[in-house]
Amino acid sequence: MRYLPLTTTDRQEMLAKIGVRHIDELFKDVPADCLNPDIDLPRHKTELEVERHMARLAAKNVAAGSVPFFVGAGAYRHHVPATVDHIIQRGEFLTAYTPYQPEIAQGTLQYIFEFQTQVAELTGMDVANASMYDGSTATAEAVMMARRVTRRKKAVLAGSVHPHYRAVVETTTQYTDDEIVVQKTLPESPEAELKAAIDAIDETTSCVVFQNPGVCGHVLDLTPLAEAAHANKALLIVVVNEVFSLGLIESPGAMGADIVVGEAQSIGNGLNFGGPYLGIFATNQKYVRQMPGRLCGQTVDAEGKRGFVLTLSTREQHIRREKATSNICTNSGLCSLAFTIHMTLMGEKGLRALAKLNHKTACDLRDALNGVAGVEVVNQTFFNEFTVKLPVNAAGLVEALAEKGILAGVPFSRLDPTAGLENYLMLAVTETVTPDDIAALVAALEETVK
Repeated sequence: MRYLPLTTTDRQEMLAKIGVRHIDELFKDVPADCLNPDIDLPRHKTELEVERHMARLAAKNVAAGSVPFFVGAGAYRHHVPATVDHIIQRGEFLTAYTPYQPEIAQGTLQYIFEFQTQVAELTGMDVANASMYDGSTATAEAVMMARRVTRRKKAVLAGSVHPHYRAVVETTTQYTDDEIVVQKTLPESPEAELKAAIDAIDETTSCVVFQNPGVCGHVLDLTPLAEAAHANKALLIVVVNEVFSLGLIESPGAMGADIVVGEAQSIGNGLNFGGPYLGIFATNQKYVRQMPGRLCGQTVDAEGKRGFVLTLSTREQHIRREKATSNICTNSGLCSLAFTIHMTLMGEKGLRALAKLNHKTACDLRDALNGVAGVEVVNQTFFNEFTVKLPVNAAGLVEALAEKGILAGVPFSRLDPTAGLENYLMLAVTETVTPDDIAALVAALEETVK
């Protein structure tokens, strides 16, 4: 039975109160031809007909695994073992209640604790939470946390930070009085990006945000940036949007980062048309009480048995709204579970071996592209993604190569149409790229870029 909270008498009393006789009078400002228009929808179809229709629509997509694939820029195609998908579908995980309340299942708390431990070790930080939606919103949360810690308003977003992450930070802080300083991306001058970030730090700066590897793929030593930030009592926030890179390059914590955020989709999760993804957030112990989201801890019960509990939950459901560090509540739990299982299956040695394979394959592509006339690899350092400068418009080239059955990366202009970098193309390589894929891309470029 439908629940109808209002009677006809109730509605008439409300209409009389606001001075109208009929509910249609509330819509008198809407043009008549826009009100209740005829909608030309096809008649209903059978289930079989709908299945066929949806299959025809799906066939218009080019699946990542069906063609040579070099797309990255924050979302990466890695191989996810079938074991991951099998384990996350076990009934114990599917039926466990979302981690809002104390009655949460111990198994869920345990994997959250293990997820936090893995993220803390990867990033080189003291503590990590399990509550971020994705890398971009985690970055915005980190900027707001830096303001709470330093009581300053100016945040510097370096040119190395993904333009979409910058946009999310600006959107999140648009109704606050935060001062967001966004610097220019310099694909061929990562050292200049680092220097510009250092020069922008002053006594009003709450934090400087730097991505490593940067959006164009450059890998830098951020120790000088950390020293400059700390000399001015500001925080260094390091963004990592390819979490596999932490299996090979030095951790942000070892370089002096105060907060590390990023995107962990690469481990355990597929591309999934852009989501749901998995944000990570880690920091030093002294800032733990300003960390958004929730933290799961390990303890013992009254009988001395090992158990897990939510120890810090600084969101408004648990404490007073004005005291909440954030209203962000939980990431996609299944994504963090997939990450934890994949990490456990790989172990430290497996992660490092896969990271090395990613870098080696990227080096193979770099070497092959160096032989293509007109194509210039701008990176001196990179992990599994780098940028090339083309003699033609990169977006047009990507479209042309897509017609040939090759998905040849992301033109920078797609991320930031205002940057004036129309000829720059970012190419990502993972363990899924084969020598034949590289040969196909090189051959297509030699034919197209003349």
